[in-house]
Amino acid sequence: MNRADWYQLKRQPIVSIVLVVANGIVFLLCMFNGRSLYEWGGLDVIGVLWEKEYWRVAASLFLHSGINHLFSNMIILFFLGSMIEREFGHIKYAVLYFLSGISGNILSLCAKVLSGSLSYSVGASGAVFGLDGALLAIVLLGNRRVVNVNLTRVLLMIALSVYSGFTGGNVDNAAHIGGLAAGFLIGCVFCLLQKASDGPRPEGSDGPF
Repeated sequence: MNRADWYQLKRQPIVSIVLVVANGIVFLLCMFNGRSLYEWGGLDVIGVLWEKEYWRVAASLFLHSGINHLFSNMIILFFLGSMIEREFGHIKYAVLYFLSGISGNILSLCAKVLSGSLSYSVGASGAVFGLDGALLAIVLLGNRRVVNVNLTRVLLMIALSVYSGFTGGNVDNAAHIGGLAAGFLIGCVFCLLQKASDGPRPEGSDGPF
């Protein structure tokens, strides 16, 4: 593989595609296995804190309550995730995604304990909100302007997403907020590291956006 081919491979949203496919496969398995996967991997206070089933914090990111839940998360994951993956690279993007989702689920557990809720939750929404937070970090701290994306648009998108969560029913808003905050903080760290490593880039230079 020559240098040009390697560069093109690095720009492909490999992790985003793998995540979308993995979520789709898990959803199909859930359709055939009934509720067994949900009972095994759903984010459950008793399961995580009392039974010490810590895998639930990550496994629940691949479970969805229905086709609409899956579709809405995967659309955002693929398109927004692809942009952010090209900016940060495959490994950093994967770290961002999973740490955002896990952080959102941890905050969700805290909220459940404080409210006395014994409900369980599923979905990649916390990780997806982490992508929103990372995009905000890129707009604020990135080396160059992002084409067709500005601070006002990003803030409006985040505000509408948060509002939709709080006005909708059966939504784990704590996971959303936790994922959003984690994604922003991790994104800030990655942007600052990238700045220190690469130095300033010209505004018109080739980039992921």
